[in-house]
Amino acid sequence: MKKYKIAAIAGDGIGPEVVGEGLKMMRHIAELDGTFSFEITEFPWGCDYYLETGRMMPEDGIKTLSGFDAIFLGAVGRPDVPDHISLWDLLLRIRKSFDQYVNLRPVKLLKGAPCPLKDVKRGDIDMLFVRENSEGEYAGSGSWLFKGKPNEVVIQDGVFSRVGCERVIRYAFELARKYGKKLTSISKGNALNYSMVFWDQIFNEIKEEYPDVQTESLLVDAASMFMVRQPERFQVVVTSNLFGDILTDLGAAISGGMGLAAGANINPERKYPSMFEPIHGSAPDIAGKNIANPLATFWSVSQMMDHLGYEEWGKLIIDVIEELLSERGMLTPDLGGSATTTEVGKAALEKLDQKFLSKR
Repeated sequence: MKKYKIAAIAGDGIGPEVVGEGLKMMRHIAELDGTFSFEITEFPWGCDYYLETGRMMPEDGIKTLSGFDAIFLGAVGRPDVPDHISLWDLLLRIRKSFDQYVNLRPVKLLKGAPCPLKDVKRGDIDMLFVRENSEGEYAGSGSWLFKGKPNEVVIQDGVFSRVGCERVIRYAFELARKYGKKLTSISKGNALNYSMVFWDQIFNEIKEEYPDVQTESLLVDAASMFMVRQPERFQVVVTSNLFGDILTDLGAAISGGMGLAAGANINPERKYPSMFEPIHGSAPDIAGKNIANPLATFWSVSQMMDHLGYEEWGKLIIDVIEELLSERGMLTPDLGGSATTTEVGKAALEKLDQKFLSKR
């Protein structure tokens, strides 16, 4: 039997609540399948750990995580810890240390999910964002000059390397080719006259290697408009770290809300573990109330199953989410329901049982 070692970092706020349900689902899938198992190790890292120790994770945390097959992350952040500390000292530290240079975020209107856009059919919103995840605007490079003085100046550098741009753009082309989809590159080459001109140049170079893939290039402001007015225009999308971060939140807003937003941080070469997470944040205002929506966490489990090579399980989980959304009897308050986090989790496992048995 294949055994997968999974590191679980529940993190802050609603993180422990939704991760708990996600881990139940993972264990349940393994029991149903019978050909693999999960050895899950939970780590108490995050803002509570920071307030106790002065660190978001131990000094040797990356070394510890390197021995796992995948990482399952809940959420990071709380009001009394500066955001740049909680982000850079845990989430971004993991992404960068493990060269998780591809961030995959599906923007798909699932069956039964609410959509604020008028006259949009379910199939009109079906995008897969490939966000560069290791450099760009989040490279952490810059300077703070003359601090506290009238002539104070801050410089935030966007770092775009040929290697970094080529590998994520090529990854997106491979996905578009695999699924027979159009690939859209989003940049801002008219205003960012070094970084984004460079990005556009590399995209056009690599495009020559994929004559079978239909492509389009858009400026980020136009892309934002078209995501609302013509969402069917987008299928596979590749873009920089900052633009990908912003546009996928817009994508969540038009496809059911942040409670349905999941993301995967991928090291395609599998030299290091990849990390899977719901991207709704820690939501401290509802933490501990057992009303957080676990559906994005289930979607993250689906992405993990795909990554581990069990795509049938990945699809079954999405089917379960869609059934819960369509029936509407077991949803949390953010989706108009009155169910608790644990009630939704229990209902999801019951539906997983039904779907698995029906396929046998």
